[in-house]
Amino acid sequence: MVVGTIDTFEQGQVTYPEAIRKALEFLRNQDFTNMQDGRYVVEGECYASLQRYETRPLAACRPEAHRKYVDIQYMVEGEEYVGWCPFSPDLSVAEDYNEAQDVAFYDALVPDSNILLQPGWFAVLYPEDVHRPQGAVDGVTMLVTKVVVKVPISML
Repeated sequence: MVVGTIDTFEQGQVTYPEAIRKALEFLRNQDFTNMQDGRYVVEGECYASLQRYETRPLAACRPEAHRKYVDIQYMVEGEEYVGWCPFSPDLSVAEDYNEAQDVAFYDALVPDSNILLQPGWFAVLYPEDVHRPQGAVDGVTMLVTKVVVKVPISML
């Protein structure tokens, strides 16, 4: 997992694969506040989903992982906790991997940790990064605008 800000991702010490860099450039160059929720093509099979929703108590959020895509979760407005842990045999599977939806769900993060996503911040989550999005910060729910870019592993 890599966490950063959209305005400074090129200045950091991380060298992103070209597909990730293009996705971050796409995020930086859009005004999502004036766009409708929905799916937008970034390049090839890489796409972005713009969504507005209310965050939820952490206990109501489900840890998940993907196999075919890297997630780039980018906060436009509001803030949320994204829970995180590395994939390990200590995780208990709640729902087996669904290939059509590219997702498996887990009972809990082991160990449990949270990353605060605020406007302009992103998290790059690889298949080994089990994550729990949509978490209310300090238990206070709020409306957020977030974009999740799906980058196929095959593009890396």
